[in-house]
Amino acid sequence: MHTSKHEPVSVVIVNHNAGLLLTECILAVLEKAQQVIVVDNASSDSSLSDLDTKLSAESRLHIIRLSKNVGFAAGCNLGYQEATSPYILFLNPDCILNSGSLQRMVQVLESDPHIGMVGGYLINPDGSEQGGGRRAIPTPWRAFVRAFGLYRLARYWPQLFFDFHLDKQPLPQAPVEVEAISGALMLVRREAIDDVDSWDENYFLHCEDLDWCMRFKQKNWKIVFVPDAPVTHFQGTCSRSRPFFVAWHKHKGMRRFYRKFFQHQYPRALMGLVTFAIWLRFGITVIRYSLEDCYKLLKPKHE
Repeated sequence: MHTSKHEPVSVVIVNHNAGLLLTECILAVLEKAQQVIVVDNASSDSSLSDLDTKLSAESRLHIIRLSKNVGFAAGCNLGYQEATSPYILFLNPDCILNSGSLQRMVQVLESDPHIGMVGGYLINPDGSEQGGGRRAIPTPWRAFVRAFGLYRLARYWPQLFFDFHLDKQPLPQAPVEVEAISGALMLVRREAIDDVDSWDENYFLHCEDLDWCMRFKQKNWKIVFVPDAPVTHFQGTCSRSRPFFVAWHKHKGMRRFYRKFFQHQYPRALMGLVTFAIWLRFGITVIRYSLEDCYKLLKPKHE
């Protein structure tokens, strides 16, 4: 049990145009954490000025202002270099921690020295569970199963047609070990980071969290999902204004992830098919966004 009211946690928040949510996010964690580090990826909105207005006198808040957007992974690494606590919480600026959630996550992390990373219960603003908070690694086979709807056969052959979206399963009653959690909310042990190494900066946005989870598992660090540590995630706050940019980096990240971890485990033909499927998915996404933009332009103004 900690004597201080603050948990031994440094919070690293990588911000890019999160608006007023950034201040709300920080106010929630300042109550519980020893240190909060904001790495600002060249925001052009009022998120930092709002922060300066409301929290300029806060000694536990440190802001790193970057002149260009270096990406999420690089931002996390810069923040980690400034962290002084034994545990580091990597937190999206559009996440609001519920009261008691950080304390509960620390409690679980400290319950077993082999646990390297824990994630909380990510929920949407309406209270429903958000996808990605607990998941399995989307191997090429699992991705194939998901893409073609074969996960519906899991009731007959659960091992073969396993669905990596664990949020479709009932919420566990106690903390449970999983293969991966979301980069929106990761409480990580410093010793584990030193053993596994930092975030892979070759990812700009998306899939860097899956990459890190893969490397944690390779080094035999446990990853645990904590169902009684709720965190509200206003997903997409930072990316809504640039959908094409985000989609490009998401699919580029997927390609890197599959090539990095599965290229030597699967036949070349299958990996070629995976690459084709990724870029096909990107093409369909671009067409969908373009059609949505056209609809907005053509939509009568009085509607």
